[in-house]
Order: sequence, then C-alpha cells, then structure tokens
Amino acid sequence: MGVNSMTGFASAQGGQGAHSWSWEIRSVNAKGLDLRLRIPDWLEGLEPFVRATLSKSLARGNVSVSLRMSRSEEGAGPLSVNEGVLASVLQALAQAESAAQSMGVDLKPSSAADLLALRGVLEQAAVQDDPAPLVATLKGEFLTILADLSAMRAAEGEELLKVLSRQTGAVEQLSLTATQLAEARKPHMAEVLRANLQRVLQNSDGIDPDRLAQELALIAVKSDVTEEIDRLGAHVRAVRDLLEAGGPIGRKLDFLMQEFNREANTLCSKSQSSDLTAVGLELKAVIDQMREQVQNVE
Repeated sequence: MGVNSMTGFASAQGGQGAHSWSWEIRSVNAKGLDLRLRIPDWLEGLEPFVRATLSKSLARGNVSVSLRMSRSEEGAGPLSVNEGVLASVLQALAQAESAAQSMGVDLKPSSAADLLALRGVLEQAAVQDDPAPLVATLKGEFLTILADLSAMRAAEGEELLKVLSRQTGAVEQLSLTATQLAEARKPHMAEVLRANLQRVLQNSDGIDPDRLAQELALIAVKSDVTEEIDRLGAHVRAVRDLLEAGGPIGRKLDFLMQEFNREANTLCSKSQSSDLTAVGLELKAVIDQMREQVQNVE
C-alpha cells in the first residue's frame, strides 16, 4: 500500500441515445473527507452511488464531482399546438381587429405562421424515457474516472514519498550532528554546572534541603539535551515506519511534525552553544518543509 496525495483531477465525456454528458472530478487538501456533488436529480440512484463509492475509495480530501447532461433535438418529442393558448391569442386578435375597424385603421392580415411563432402556441412534447439504463452507464463511467483520479493521487503520492524520505534523512543527519555537538560541549557544560552549583551553595544559607536539591536538578535539566535528541531519533523511526506502511497516514504524519518541532524548539532553548543552536534552527527549517509536504498526504 503506497502513499497517496489528496490532489487529483479527472474528466470524461460520453453519450447514449439522445443524451450526452461530461464528468469532472477534482480533489484538494482537507482535514477529512468533504464531498461536494452536482448531479441532476432525475438520474435516480446515481448520487447515492457516487457518494458511497467515494467514501469507500478515499480517506481524505475535499472532493468535487460535477456531471453536466444535455439532450439532442433528435431525442425531443413531437410538436403540438396548445389549443388553450391559441384560443386566447385568437380572441385577443379578434378584439384588436374589431377595435381597429371601429377607428378606421386597417391591420395587416395575420398568417398561421405568425400565430405559431407566438410564445406558448407551439409546444414540443417531452419524451418520458426510462433513466435506468442511462444511470447504469453513468455508474460504470464514474468508476473509470474515479480510477483515473486515484491513479493521479497515487502518482503524486510517490513523489511525496521521495521528498519526505529525503527530508527524514536530513532530520536524522542533523540529529546525529546535534549528538556530536552535545558530546563535545560536555566539558564546557561541566564547568558551567560547577559554577552554577557553587553560586547556589554560596546562597543556600537557610534554604530547605529539598528546595536546594530541586534547584540543582533544574540546573542539570536545563543543560541536558539528551532526551530531545533521543526523541528526535524515535520520531524519525516512526515516520519511516509510516512511510513504509503507506495508506491514509497524513494525520499521523502531521502529529509527528508537531512533535519534531517541539523537540527542535527545546533543543534551541537549551543549547547554550551557537553551533548547537544553528543545528536546531536548521532542524526547524527542514521540519517546516516536511510539514508543508505532509499537508498533501492522504
């Protein structure tokens, strides 16, 4: 199971009998699965099918599906005269002619073509055909364009996997560099700790022994970055496990990016070394780049 992107697009056109149509489906990033469907209501059963199929096939993404239908004139019903409208038109025409004659005005004779051209006189009967065969065809075609969309999301996911793997390697290398710098600074930190200890002891008259022990422990903790570096290594292993497993891992990766950032921030605040701070800042930059990529992962 690979890594999928949430971004994709697919479209298709088709026709059957007097009907023609065009499908369009696109997906972008989202926290969950958000479906927005524009499907004609008269295609009974199609929208529930599309919704259920998308819900089974996709885990995350803002997915928009649009189906535009049209019907050719060849599929239209026969023309017929609306007798009610025609009677109203003839009555109005007779009244107009009578009024004109009484005033000595001559009107141009009206032809049948003139009457038929009036709105509502001539109607085209609608053909009531069974939509079931058309819906069946559209369902099959939707499965095809959904496969196209999934293929595009999978292809982009492969590229995301490459980028994230490379960035994870960069975090690991920077963590190793931080380990080396932390080890190299130990003699200096020991001197700093001794100086801080001496200062505390000189000002410890009347201080409770438990409070003194807490202060000494706090000094040691503030200078030790071992736990932060160890946790960075654990997070690197967790990211690699997720990338290898694949599937809908975007939310888990996003959580790990937050943990990465937390450790990098703490490393910078506790570094007491310009070199170690520089590594921490570089870590933060790589982690920010990873987080941008993770936002695209399903």
